[in-house]
Amino acid sequence: MEPSEVRPSKPRRGIYLLPNLFTTGGMFAGFYAVIAAIDGRFEQAAVAVFVAGVLDGLDGRIARLTRTQSEFGVQYDSLADLVSFGLAPSLVMYMWSLELLKGYGPTLGKVGWAAAFLYAACAAVRLARFNTQVGTVDKRYFIGLSSPAAAGLMMSFVWTMGDRGVDAYRVAPLALAVTLAAAVLMVSRVRYWSFKAAPASERMPFLWLPLLLGVVVLLAIDPPLVLLAVAVVYVLSGPALSLWALHQRRRPSAAQ
Repeated sequence: MEPSEVRPSKPRRGIYLLPNLFTTGGMFAGFYAVIAAIDGRFEQAAVAVFVAGVLDGLDGRIARLTRTQSEFGVQYDSLADLVSFGLAPSLVMYMWSLELLKGYGPTLGKVGWAAAFLYAACAAVRLARFNTQVGTVDKRYFIGLSSPAAAGLMMSFVWTMGDRGVDAYRVAPLALAVTLAAAVLMVSRVRYWSFKAAPASERMPFLWLPLLLGVVVLLAIDPPLVLLAVAVVYVLSGPALSLWALHQRRRPSAAQ
């Protein structure tokens, strides 16, 4: 064949394997959480959702470090997040406690599964809204509670109550309140720190070192309680930040 007759090769189509393996691992952990909840192993289900959270935090960073970011990876990550942080936490919470609300009356029994569905639906809306806002909002903040943080609140509550042998029926109304609060905050306009902004300097204050070491030690002593405390503090930080911003806006007008 003459050189002039050589046809240019078509660009190969495919996906980047490494970051998508972590995404798949996170989705597997969320699926396993549902299976564990069906078998009545609720603490293992809660741990599986936290494993999904760790893998979800790694896939994006690995994609950026290896320069393997793609639109496919973004969409696949969102679908995996819906399984791991939307469906899995809602089903685990329902099978652990919300289902028992029927013992308080037939109406509350319906409220239980409706609340579980509301959480899953709000997680889907939250993820869809996040995808449409990429590149248009301040990276320092999330608009609404992120779905991994909401799942962390739900699963740390389940894990802590189970670890202490608390009767799921007794805390069913509290479980309902936690589920509704997480669902509403995900679709709210409340801002939360994203911890994604690049630091102004590579050097960090020395105080951070003993603080991080203290958190690690506490996690080793009582993982579920520490994770629940961290989740509650982070969830409350959003409304507190909004109230502080509102107070700061009102100060100049009050001074005038």
